[in-house]
Amino acid sequence: MILKLSKICKNFGGVEAIKETSFGVKSGEIFGLIGPNGAGKTTMFNIITGAYEPSSGEIKFDGKRLNGIKPNKIVNLGIARTFQNIRLFGSLTVLENVLIGLNSSTKYSFLEACLHLGRFAKSERIAKERAMGILERLGIARYANEFAKNLSYGTQRKVEIARALATNPKLLLLDEPAAGMNPSETDELANLIFDLRATDGLSILLIEHDMKFVNHLCDRVLVLDYGRVIFTGSPADAVKHEDVISAYLGDFIQ
Repeated sequence: MILKLSKICKNFGGVEAIKETSFGVKSGEIFGLIGPNGAGKTTMFNIITGAYEPSSGEIKFDGKRLNGIKPNKIVNLGIARTFQNIRLFGSLTVLENVLIGLNSSTKYSFLEACLHLGRFAKSERIAKERAMGILERLGIARYANEFAKNLSYGTQRKVEIARALATNPKLLLLDEPAAGMNPSETDELANLIFDLRATDGLSILLIEHDMKFVNHLCDRVLVLDYGRVIFTGSPADAVKHEDVISAYLGDFIQ
């Protein structure tokens, strides 16, 4: 298991958002976290990435305990994420947004950066080459010099994924990555995720409401309802499970 959560609870005042949740993501696995709105999915992402501290329980990534570690340190350990509500710098170009993801890998001092001396020029050239390579891989290199705010919603999603990939993660957390994408873009995204696993060995944990997308993509899923686990297993079995149908899928399956 590259990621293991044990008996995670999260309380907000008197509200128990996550209730004794345990699960693990295997190395190289595509794992889906699904459930109705308000089930606690994004809260779980925030706990894994250090934005929230769990009220109790333990998080381990690649054998290291994450409890109490700051989000920037967690990124450096190899966990990257995207957000349900896109968080790009709209007034920066696509290339500049991706370069932000490469910031921790730059190899020059503050003084060298201020004076544009020493290692600065070489490091910046290498960073731009790498950023352009990521954009080409996602098929959006033609937008490199466009302002992020001027792009379509689906393309902005890809830019956010590109920025996450720039941090060189071992585990990629995708929060509703197919939202705002048309069927063709969704198919491209699925192929990209499969390629990231096959070529880079990435493990993927994703939140998604598009069950067709989940069924095509995920090896296993965990279904949350009001912060508690009601199912863990294959997507094919999930859509047949009575509790899942009742809590999330409803008439869609019937």
